[in-house]
Amino acid sequence: MESENSLRERLVDIGVELVTTQGSAALGLREIARRAGVSHGAPRRYFPTHHALLSAIARRGYTELQARFDAAVQGPATPREQLAALTAAYVTFAVENRGMFELMFRHDLLNSEGQATDQPQLRETTLPLFRELVALVARHQAHDAVDRVGEGGEPAVIAAALWSNVHGIAQLWAWGSLPLMLDAPPRDPDRLAELVGAALDAHLGPALR
Repeated sequence: MESENSLRERLVDIGVELVTTQGSAALGLREIARRAGVSHGAPRRYFPTHHALLSAIARRGYTELQARFDAAVQGPATPREQLAALTAAYVTFAVENRGMFELMFRHDLLNSEGQATDQPQLRETTLPLFRELVALVARHQAHDAVDRVGEGGEPAVIAAALWSNVHGIAQLWAWGSLPLMLDAPPRDPDRLAELVGAALDAHLGPALR
């Protein structure tokens, strides 16, 4: 007999597969239960609300994104190079995982106060990623302390502006808007890297040569 923990993980596995192949709109409780071979009420034994299940699925996305972040910053030496690698990893993840990316940033999941669940709140998974970005911006400022635009501001504000810019690039590229405007193929990593580089220059100042 399948243990309760393994069934819980299987429900999340099915949700991850659905959001990856069909998008977040496919994540109904009944469909997940049907694919798991259980009654439509069974998921509520592990996820008291639909939001709780969606949060568990989205948390898998953050786990993968964190792994990509960890791998991205291993090679580069300077904080700016690490920021470039991290933002590139972020955009690549978004383009490759459009459905999951959309789910991960649903406001109703991130702002999940009052949700009846004993699982960690989704925002507690996202905040460490933002703090990592802030820390890298602060290290960049200390490493490359030059009096120029983008260098002297509060690290959290600069990090938030940079993240907003890169997030917008990721979404607009995934939707096909930026490839259309720039007359670029949908799979053009060089053009995408150029956009991310422009965002870094805008918020950190041009790279020192």
